[in-house]
Amino acid sequence: MRVGLDVSPLRQTRAGSARYIEGLLPHLERDEALELRRFAFGGGGRAAAAARDVAWYLGVLPVQARRARVAVLHCPTFRAPVRSRVPLVVTVHDLAVLRHPRAFNRWSRGYGRVFVPRVVEAAARVIAVSEFTKRELVDTLGTRAEKIRVIPHGVGETFTSEGAAADGDYVLAVGTLEPRKNLPRLAAAVARLGVELRVAGARGWGDVRLQGDGVRWLGEPPDEELARLYRGALCVAYPSLYEGFGLPVLEAMACGAPVVTSAGTAMEEVAGGAAVLVDPEQPDAIAAGVEQAIARRDELARLGVARARGFSWSEAAAATTAVYAEVAA
Repeated sequence: MRVGLDVSPLRQTRAGSARYIEGLLPHLERDEALELRRFAFGGGGRAAAAARDVAWYLGVLPVQARRARVAVLHCPTFRAPVRSRVPLVVTVHDLAVLRHPRAFNRWSRGYGRVFVPRVVEAAARVIAVSEFTKRELVDTLGTRAEKIRVIPHGVGETFTSEGAAADGDYVLAVGTLEPRKNLPRLAAAVARLGVELRVAGARGWGDVRLQGDGVRWLGEPPDEELARLYRGALCVAYPSLYEGFGLPVLEAMACGAPVVTSAGTAMEEVAGGAAVLVDPEQPDAIAAGVEQAIARRDELARLGVARARGFSWSEAAAATTAVYAEVAA
């Protein structure tokens, strides 16, 4: 079966959708039943984004897919054609652009409002990365539940409890510097405890600034260094206001780090009882959660490692291939 895969996110970022593609690709390429054809356009920057989102996705990509005679076209984000003669599979990671539009720049807000519902409607199947995201699709867009397949992320082989750990006493946060990651509240909470906060992630949007003593921004470390940071942390705090999955929660648990994350979200689903859950809008609650996670370090490490074993990219790829076969049949 010949399958077209949009890999454009690999040219734009190292987070989110790029990690998703990087996790799936090696397993899809090893599948002898698949002939994988990659499609991509442009790089970073606003001009490239506008050209890609409108001209390429809406006009060029569906033509390229048809000419390549692929049986299925998989777009791993909701940036995708709204009309395609080739059956379309779309992965939806979250609906943050619709739920929290103020956390995004003007272009992304406009694109999300106009095109996300149309893309999801155009897809023959929608892959949701969590049950939480499936509910969001049904509740927010009225997507038929029967066309949604829930396939969680896996965890990369680099992220394991065995290996070197970074030095120092610190709380680690991982994520792009953007409003919904809730980093200012986290910084305020950790400051009350007198512990260093280290933040690993790219600069994003929304003019998020981490100020004050005891906060250290690390930029985007490679995975090997990120795994060292997870292992060495007193705890990993991920009190995001909204996510469709929360991959740093899974990576941290796989590395044996105790985790604090947001209650009532996709991260609670991912943690599965192996993390401390807090109200992300209350710095006092976050601070108390960090203290509790540190105190329960050994217990949470054991629970987290066991929980993380249930997520693998090979299983995610196999389930994704089954969706391709379903659509191409």
